[in-house]
Amino acid sequence: MIIVLKSSASPEQIMNFTNMLKEEYNVKVNKWEGVQSTVLGLIGDTTKIDMDYIDAQDIVENVKRVQEPYKKANRKFHPDDTKIKINDDITIGGGSLHIMAGPCSVESETQIVDIAKSVKASGATFLRGGAFKPRTSPYAFQGLKAEGLDLLKIARKETGLPIVTEIMRASHIDMFENVDIIQVGARNMQNFELLKELGKIDKPILLKRGLSATIEEWLMSAEYIMAGGNDKVILCERGIRTYETFTRNTLDISAIPVVKALSHLPVIVDPSHAAGKSWLVEPLAMAAVAAGADGLIIEVHNDPPHALSDGAQSLTPEQFDKVANKVFALKNSINEINSK
Repeated sequence: MIIVLKSSASPEQIMNFTNMLKEEYNVKVNKWEGVQSTVLGLIGDTTKIDMDYIDAQDIVENVKRVQEPYKKANRKFHPDDTKIKINDDITIGGGSLHIMAGPCSVESETQIVDIAKSVKASGATFLRGGAFKPRTSPYAFQGLKAEGLDLLKIARKETGLPIVTEIMRASHIDMFENVDIIQVGARNMQNFELLKELGKIDKPILLKRGLSATIEEWLMSAEYIMAGGNDKVILCERGIRTYETFTRNTLDISAIPVVKALSHLPVIVDPSHAAGKSWLVEPLAMAAVAAGADGLIIEVHNDPPHALSDGAQSLTPEQFDKVANKVFALKNSINEINSK
């Protein structure tokens, strides 16, 4: 249930009203203070609450029931876009555009540092790289694991770029203490025990959409993290599995505006995993920005033909530079249009 309070409501009135709801109806009350009004989100069994009684209170503007099973991720509970700060100087969400760029897998210190320097020069604001790699084949390269994390930290020290890397299991959380954004991969989107543990930490989580997940399932996975107390969730559309075989996955462009309508969380798009082909990364990235994405996560490798994983979808630093220039130019054009 959502209760929108009048702008004239005093802090004391809001506190008394909130306490009454908790005591009389045994519900949890989340308060969100916006620019124009205060919104109360009631979580629990609200079937016995008399909406007419609530609506009749002096400080109440309006009240309505929420049918969606996700509450904390729901825009009805949180009308304004969520803005997530990274290291106090970068904000994801609220109209900004960020690019997370780097190799699928961290392979060596020279490789990751060189790539980090090149993508930063092209405008990337985050360094992505896999230390732990979930692979379809048990014989494929599985990543450098803890050593890979150490190499990412070296690259961060060299460039200042915050790092984004994927976690595989809850027992690894302590190893990710110095990672700036923890990525949950598509295969782990419904690893609910992992999501619960990530809900207990104060760190941004990049939650990728599962290969065959519906938008509601994706948002419910975000809800698992947020229900644990961690509101710093960034959603990542990376393509879904369809009957089409030409591309690795099918990028669901429509998911961007749909999620923006349903949720207040930032949305990042991964054109690399969606396409599986490097030449498709640019048009998909442009489409994502035009559809309202808050950022992109793009695979970049200094020698794609010899990459230990996903070389076919990786851009060279030179290719990435061209793509970055185009998407930032497109974003500026969109901002100009929207300002008129």
